[in-house]
Amino acid sequence: MLARFILVAFFLILTACSRQAPVEATGQAGVPAPAAGVAGAAITETASPAAPVDAAAASPVVVYSSRQEYLIKPLFDRFTEETGIEVQLQTGEDGPLIARLEAEGEGTFADVLYTVDAGNLWAAANKGLLQPLHSKVLEANIPAHLRDPQDLWSGLSVRARTIVYSTERVDPAELSTYEGLADPKWKGKLCLRTSKKVYNMSLVATMIDRLGVEATEAAVRGWVDNLATRVFSSDNLLIQAIAAGQCDVGIVNTYYLGQEQQQNSAIPVKLFWANQQESGVHVNISGAGITAHSHNVAGATRLLEWLSTDEPQHMFSELNLEYPANPAIEPVDLVKSWGEFKQDTLNVETAGRLQTEAVMLMDRADYR
Repeated sequence: MLARFILVAFFLILTACSRQAPVEATGQAGVPAPAAGVAGAAITETASPAAPVDAAAASPVVVYSSRQEYLIKPLFDRFTEETGIEVQLQTGEDGPLIARLEAEGEGTFADVLYTVDAGNLWAAANKGLLQPLHSKVLEANIPAHLRDPQDLWSGLSVRARTIVYSTERVDPAELSTYEGLADPKWKGKLCLRTSKKVYNMSLVATMIDRLGVEATEAAVRGWVDNLATRVFSSDNLLIQAIAAGQCDVGIVNTYYLGQEQQQNSAIPVKLFWANQQESGVHVNISGAGITAHSHNVAGATRLLEWLSTDEPQHMFSELNLEYPANPAIEPVDLVKSWGEFKQDTLNVETAGRLQTEAVMLMDRADYR
């Protein structure tokens, strides 16, 4: 009991100190004009958040986030510059951040949990760590399949996980679906990232929902049978392996290919949009919710609403080559160059709800 008391006291001291470290403002980024979004998403007019109406909105907003600081601090700096509301950031890994929120309970200083993958947000919501958003702005700007059905969190940017292939050794006409990569014609030609990464857990979870357990397990076993080499620790290494001839096809988040293309525009690897004749490409999110014990709900709501509007949505694409979650906003030119695609409109909360079943399935299939 004494050890538990000391641990909770340490968390409270750490977060209290964090509130004393204000975020410095940065310069304004360019504001894009609204434009067409990704195919398969309804185009809506961007709604704007109302100005803060109570004194709480003038207080700092404390954000716990697993996103890398360089990807989100420019957004928070711009928000502070525009609204005068200070944002204080604490970063860490998803699991420990959620455990920290749980340990702090009512004593937390966190107003917002901002993380990647709907599975992590679902886990936080399932533990009672988030409260309903009650935002007409988010409802207007973010499609329903990218928001929690219980209104506990919202997507803020979109990442598509699809097939990549060698332009030197693969005819894209041979490609079709995720489950098609289990075909014996890909034996010794497939590369995969480890199943321990939440991105693959989420993909398999949505496959379970779409195909059922039996068909999904057959597909995953086929993937394992077709592996050219051991699984990789990152999507970047997987893409580099295809470029080097170690394998011919794989599955990655699109922005990783964008990162490689920024380093080498001639890299002989391209995207193939999976499942276009079926459910569409698997998509996931980075997103956020307001903590259950937030002391600044007004300021937190203002921040999340602002992040769904034109300029910050374009900045998401600019900073990490993601897709805006707001379908009225165009991504940057490199992302647009990959072409339009139909995205799966299955609610992304499936990634969390079926995550445990997906992990068990991958373990049975010997996908490590």
